[in-house]
Amino acid sequence: MHLSIGERLKEERERLGLSQLAFGELGGVKKLAQLNYEKGDRFPDAQYLSALAKFGVDVQYVVTGVHSVTSMPQDEVKLVELYRAAPVVVKAAVLSALTNGSSEERAEQVIHGDVLGNVIKGNVTIGAGGVMNKNTKKK
Repeated sequence: MHLSIGERLKEERERLGLSQLAFGELGGVKKLAQLNYEKGDRFPDAQYLSALAKFGVDVQYVVTGVHSVTSMPQDEVKLVELYRAAPVVVKAAVLSALTNGSSEERAEQVIHGDVLGNVIKGNVTIGAGGVMNKNTKKK
C-alpha cells in the first residue's frame, strides 16, 4: 500500500498520540497548516520536518515511506545487520522461515541430494542419554 506524505505524516502524529494542533506546534505551524499537510493540499518544508525530528518523528519515513533504522527497536536493527551480512543461502532460509513460520499454509519444500533427518511438528525436547567417553582400561 502506497501512502502519501500527508498520510505518513498523520500516521506519525497518531503514533505519537498528538492532536493536529499539538503536532503542528511542535513543527512551528498552526493547526490549519497541519491539516493541509495531512490532506496533501500543501507540502511541509525542511524547517518544519527538522523541528519534528527533534521530537521523535521518523522524517525519513514521512518523506520516503521507508522507516529509518534508528526508529526500529534494537532487536530489529540487529536482525537487519545479521541478515545483510549473511550468505545468500542463509538469507533464503531466513526468508523461508519467516514467511512459512507465521502461516498455517506451508510452502512446498524441495530438497536436493541425500537428506537424513526428521520432520517434527510441535514442541520437542531432544537429549542424549548414557555415558560418553567412558574409560574402559583394564589393569
